[in-house]
Amino acid sequence: MSARPGFQPVGIAAISAFGVTYSSLQLRRDALAALTVAAISLPQAMAYALLAGVDPRFGLYSAIVVTAVAALFSSSSHLINGPTSAISLVVFGALAFFDPDQRIEAAEGMFLLSVMVGAVQILIAVFKLGDLTRYISESVILGFMSAAAALLAVGQIGNALGVPDKGTGAQHVLYRLWLTLTQAAPVSLKAVTISAGTLLLAVAARRIVQRLRLPRLDMLAVLVVVASGAYLAGWTVPDGSGKTLIAVAGAVPASLPTLHVPSVNLAWILHFSPDALAIAFLGLLEALAIAKSIANQTGQVLDFNRQCLAEGIANLVGGFFRCLPGSGSLSRSAINFQAGGATRFVGVITAAAVALAVVLLAPLARLVPKAALAALLLLTAARLIDLPRLAYTIRASREDAAVMLITILAAIAFGLDISILVGVALSIALYVSRAAKLRIAELVIDRDGIVRERITSDPPVDSFLLYDLEGELFFGAAPAFEQCLATISQRLRAQQLRHVVLRLKRVRNPDAVCLERLEHFLRSSVSEGVTVFLAGVRPDLLRSLGRLRLLEWFPANQVFPQDKDEDSATLAAIRAMYSSTDAVGRHLYYRL
Repeated sequence: MSARPGFQPVGIAAISAFGVTYSSLQLRRDALAALTVAAISLPQAMAYALLAGVDPRFGLYSAIVVTAVAALFSSSSHLINGPTSAISLVVFGALAFFDPDQRIEAAEGMFLLSVMVGAVQILIAVFKLGDLTRYISESVILGFMSAAAALLAVGQIGNALGVPDKGTGAQHVLYRLWLTLTQAAPVSLKAVTISAGTLLLAVAARRIVQRLRLPRLDMLAVLVVVASGAYLAGWTVPDGSGKTLIAVAGAVPASLPTLHVPSVNLAWILHFSPDALAIAFLGLLEALAIAKSIANQTGQVLDFNRQCLAEGIANLVGGFFRCLPGSGSLSRSAINFQAGGATRFVGVITAAAVALAVVLLAPLARLVPKAALAALLLLTAARLIDLPRLAYTIRASREDAAVMLITILAAIAFGLDISILVGVALSIALYVSRAAKLRIAELVIDRDGIVRERITSDPPVDSFLLYDLEGELFFGAAPAFEQCLATISQRLRAQQLRHVVLRLKRVRNPDAVCLERLEHFLRSSVSEGVTVFLAGVRPDLLRSLGRLRLLEWFPANQVFPQDKDEDSATLAAIRAMYSSTDAVGRHLYYRL
């Protein structure tokens, strides 16, 4: 039976409408990666909800709804969204507004906060501000990922040793580790055995998978084997009081998210506004940093505005399904990449697997030892630290090395959220300082009529000056631009010259400050009897000169717009300059 006109059957063609040609091989890879990610998502989602001070089920709802929605609109093939530790910490601070007994109000406030976060992120995408992330140095991303991996590992040491975590989410991770390791509770040899066994099996399984080119199901297989072995040994079987010999992931509430309209309270909106902005920017920076880090290894080209839109839609929709605000997850994205995920639909399959596990496998989830999960996360963290690239960055540039190290230290000292902001500030400062450098070069015309940069062996100029300017003409470069023009004026006076050609084809993005400096130079030159020719004027500069009515008094025949041939405007200006003089440079004029 043939398909109706305009009808697309559900399958490969339907998925291709989203920009992805989906094959059976990709489906298998995505399914295997999704099962591994889902196994990690269940305990993490509950833990991050508890870190935020809300019911664990809201974390699971986020691992279902936010993960699926973000994957549908995502630009990255490997980024997995959902609840994260950094976002949960900020949410915890925002919800401190409520009294401890106001659990219902706090939950409603969190749903409203999620909607507000999503709205801010969507506005950022609409105004295309996501492209600004291009100015974040790669050294910031490398430092952030390295520090995040280290902090991820530190946070799992207690679980790997079978020692209950101490401290609160508001305390520094290293201080919490110290409290955990110095408590009276002894290290559990059974948990250490589980952790060590999981690590050894995971490393061996990865080598076997790579050598035999098998599906990357090694992490999930190791988790199943270890959990089964611990159960058969009786270590995860609860006794009469419900306790087990080693800590387990815990019971999973068997309920799925349903549509819910958050309560709207003006006082809450006013209170949550700063937190919503902080979470929105932190979430975007966190997600984009992770996506860019993985894209550096895969070569994928990212659409930053599209990713910002995906983050915003996911949080906005999540707020209407009682979700904890989310972002890109470092550990789950890394596991997805390492497990061989092929496309962004891993997130959709992961969400479906988490939902299915919540409904059908809730009793079995509590049999997974925390030590096994901790071991897998420790291994993931170790694989995230790219030592060769760290060494390369340190050797390549002192500035980049300093930015990377400061980002790492800021993450360890103040947390991942602050480290991103510090890294972004450093990137902007580094970019502005480099962009503010304006290059000036004196040019000459050789005997063959070729315009080139002047060298020391060239004879002194005795007829006119020819200068090339290159750089950004924004306020940061105004002092350098003013110094360049002052240098030209001094040369003209010192040599008593009356003609100068300025090649401006390599100056970009003029602003009011630099345009004012240029106009002042032109007016001063006219008053001193100096003829200035502007060559290679770009369209944006030409439009600015027109809006400022500068061309009403400055001769139009001394302005030469940039042509497709980058030297034609300069040569035309030089010919015009020669023709305006009596016999100056006639021997070169005919060569041009």
